[in-house]
Amino acid sequence: MKKLSISLLFIGSLFSICVKAQNASDIINKAETQRIEKYLSSDELEGRRTYSKGIEKAADFIANEFKQTGLATLNNSGSYIQKFSRLSAKFISASGNFDGTIIDTKNLIVVTAQANISINETSGYEIVKIGKDDNFGLAARKYISANKNYIVLVDESFANNFGRLVQLKGNITAQQKTMVFVLGNQTPTKYNIEATHKIDELALANVVAVIPGKSLANEYVIFSGHYDHLGINSAKAINGDSVYNGANDDAAGTTAMIMLSKYFKKLNNNERTLVFVAFTAEEIGGFGAQYFSKQFDPLTVKAMFNLEMIGTESKWGKNSAYITGYEKTNMGEILQKNLEGSSFKFYPDPYTDQNLFYRSDNATLARLGVPAHTISTSKMDSEPNYHKPSDEFETLDMDNMNEIIKAIAISSKSIIAGKDTPSRVDTTQLK
Repeated sequence: MKKLSISLLFIGSLFSICVKAQNASDIINKAETQRIEKYLSSDELEGRRTYSKGIEKAADFIANEFKQTGLATLNNSGSYIQKFSRLSAKFISASGNFDGTIIDTKNLIVVTAQANISINETSGYEIVKIGKDDNFGLAARKYISANKNYIVLVDESFANNFGRLVQLKGNITAQQKTMVFVLGNQTPTKYNIEATHKIDELALANVVAVIPGKSLANEYVIFSGHYDHLGINSAKAINGDSVYNGANDDAAGTTAMIMLSKYFKKLNNNERTLVFVAFTAEEIGGFGAQYFSKQFDPLTVKAMFNLEMIGTESKWGKNSAYITGYEKTNMGEILQKNLEGSSFKFYPDPYTDQNLFYRSDNATLARLGVPAHTISTSKMDSEPNYHKPSDEFETLDMDNMNEIIKAIAISSKSIIAGKDTPSRVDTTQLK
């Protein structure tokens, strides 16, 4: 009798696995994947440049896919379109002095939401430092996140990196406090700094949907891809083609995210809440991911699957992909364990010299400790169509791409079920 029970249990488990595999094949099918990919990379969307009519069409299409699938909206907002705005500060002029010594303009960067500022030692600014033993990037982000009025003295050993702080001007909000970065070690007793910028407010939108979890509804697993690309560039037309369609970058990742939403909605057995998001503005600074990430307590986000350029074969051939930052958590090991018995293989990122872990939309949450990784197949040392008009639907291997999406679906099963929780990223080691 006991042997019979064990046999029945085994048969039941085997049947369950087969049903799930069948569901993956039925729901994540090539025809549907191809339909979505073909539209997102079509000339009709004009390359999906941020702030363009083309990207608005793409957002409406993605939102409609979510609606037709029957997904919920984030926080029951009633809309899949997550609207936000950023301020862009165009530099006009800046000047300053410390104790009567004029500051060279190239050694002065002002990050502000105000068109005109004029400050001195009576203005109440706190003077802080980025020392030579500090991690430059982490220290700068720490002060930005604190959102206080600061004078930040940057050690001269960071002279080569100082200019990178200009990028902070492209992602400010109306509530942004003023930060003045000065390259040098002199702590002033008296100072005067003036700056003028042209401030523009720019509208942006992510597209977000949710499948609420059952027993672990307050724990989140995120699936994402960025739906923006480079748009039309007549000055860089190649063979008369000026539309940068971005079929692989990243209509492929966005398509995968949409297909996964259909799959998991059909299964409807996720214990953790699943969030599906198409990010805007990845190509111009990752502003969509940055805004989105602020909507979550990072401790509640248990994993993030960011899907980027999966439409071509990896360097290892078919049925394979790589995971950026593989060594930073055990998430890759969990995914591979769930694929045991299949021919699919996840590899560590082979292009570590290109710093890919920090170059895509996973980076914002990863810097907060979330096991947030990008899955890709793109051969970054030799991808022939990367950021070119030739990145078109016809260049993709749709059979392989569809199999990759299935592998991601199956590999994530123990995480969305709450049975496995990837280890956190060690934030002290981040750049």
